[in-house]
Amino acid sequence: MFENLSDRLERSFKILKGEGKITEINVAETLKDVRRALLDADVNYKVAKNFTDTVKKKALGMNVLTAVKPSQLMVKIVHDELAELMGGKAETVNLEGRPAIILMSGLQGSGKTTFSGKLANMLKTKNHKKPMLVACDVYRPAAIEQLKVVGESVGVPVYSEPENKNVVEIAHNAIREAKAKACDVVIIDTAGRLAVDEEMMNEIATLKEAVNPSETLFVVDSMTGQDAVNTAKEFNDRLDFDGVVLTKLDGDTRGGAALSIRTVVTKPIKFVGTGEKMEAVDVFHPDRMADRILGMGDIVSLVERAQQQFDEKQAKELEKKIMKNKFDFNDFMNQIQQIKKMGNIKDLAAMIPGVGKAIKDIDIDDNAFKGIEAIINSMTPKERTHPEIINQSRRNRIAKGSGTTIQDVNRLMKQFDNMRKMMKMVTGMNNSKMMQMAAAMKQRMK
Repeated sequence: MFENLSDRLERSFKILKGEGKITEINVAETLKDVRRALLDADVNYKVAKNFTDTVKKKALGMNVLTAVKPSQLMVKIVHDELAELMGGKAETVNLEGRPAIILMSGLQGSGKTTFSGKLANMLKTKNHKKPMLVACDVYRPAAIEQLKVVGESVGVPVYSEPENKNVVEIAHNAIREAKAKACDVVIIDTAGRLAVDEEMMNEIATLKEAVNPSETLFVVDSMTGQDAVNTAKEFNDRLDFDGVVLTKLDGDTRGGAALSIRTVVTKPIKFVGTGEKMEAVDVFHPDRMADRILGMGDIVSLVERAQQQFDEKQAKELEKKIMKNKFDFNDFMNQIQQIKKMGNIKDLAAMIPGVGKAIKDIDIDDNAFKGIEAIINSMTPKERTHPEIINQSRRNRIAKGSGTTIQDVNRLMKQFDNMRKMMKMVTGMNNSKMMQMAAAMKQRMK
């Protein structure tokens, strides 16, 4: 996402490279290109015009410091205005109430049911809440079953009344059930509806009035671009929702919805869906998104994703094993599973500053670990625990069992052995050694 916009903006800033100072002429030329880039990314025309007008006013009103080049100053101004355009600061869901009630709304196929499960999982694992999902989509075939499958996958109870078509009744009964079972958050999944469907819009408006939710979220597919913004406005006029959820932000979308929606409906983007897995959801941070749009990466989000999968007790046990050179293929497999849970590999790599642009044309297969997993799964429990016993005949058997070649197995064994040695060396260093090493590297770089 945003790859084309990032490239276009980078080309726009090149107009100022080599310029000694900011003038009205070179700023106008740069911002003309910036506006074109925003429009090509499907940003609302008025939003794009107001954005470039604001940037121009700020750029011309600033004195360029000797140490700062005009192009660098322009990047800083554009970054700050992009962040402001998308809301300025992160806003999370309101969890007041006993239980807190979250009402989902949106178009058909926008991803409400999946996001309901993702949000329940996030609140359960990060906020230590006890959520309950409620099936109030009484029209779509198999909608209730889908929610049950989603709920089961994240270990969250689902309340449903398959024979009842009265959504207000179902919701009230679910809230009573949640109180009885000490669930502190109720997430109500509703039927997808068109903004022009008066009967369906009346139903969700009545449901909102009846349950008085702590939070009403509008879920929208970011792939729909500018149409997403128009639909959000129509829904907001009827429902006065509290925040927006952008799904499929990992897809091939131009990003116009993310950049326009906050200005048009004056409601914050609260969450973004970044993949198909139940963990693939993030709180929306406008400043971090601005970093990514301008090719600066998003190292904070990368660290946060890693921390979500980090188990302190497991890490200490792993450190002891590494020190004793007992790191085995079971540990290696656990590390692979943790990386996979963090999300799409290319998306993760793009969060590292400078890497996103370098890998934009490289096809990174998200199933890159499959071959390694197949090889490890073809080992016996004893071989996984004691890699040193894997001789040539065992390697031949593992290659046949995993559907790979003997060269693949040999390569993995060599990489694993090298990694083992490196991990032991790094873990065994005390702080003074690490500082000496860092100082030596710093000296070499001078």
